[in-house]
Amino acid sequence: MDLKTASALHRLRLVSAPEAASFLILLVCSVLRRTTDLDFVPVMGAVHGVLWVAYLILWADAWNRAKWGWKTAAWYFVMSVLPLGGFFAERRLRRVQDDEVIAARARREGVVNNA
Repeated sequence: MDLKTASALHRLRLVSAPEAASFLILLVCSVLRRTTDLDFVPVMGAVHGVLWVAYLILWADAWNRAKWGWKTAAWYFVMSVLPLGGFFAERRLRRVQDDEVIAARARREGVVNNA
């Protein structure tokens, strides 16, 4: 994996958890709007909207650079519209990143994978 691909995946990872958290906070604000006089939905809606658009832009960049297949790209897209999906996407991206670091170290040290 080259540096541009790794940084694209890292940027997507960095925005996925805040996007998921903002979605959950927006859902709580929606419930509070219906049950109390508090109305934070316009503010949280804007925050979540900005984070979701950032996620989509970074998702498209990661898809282009990592050369994902349709199945992988669709999985990361679906994770952006599920309330807890961003947390699962972040976890999976972290695992991919960790695996790539291990593989790069093995290549550097001359370890051959016979699996």
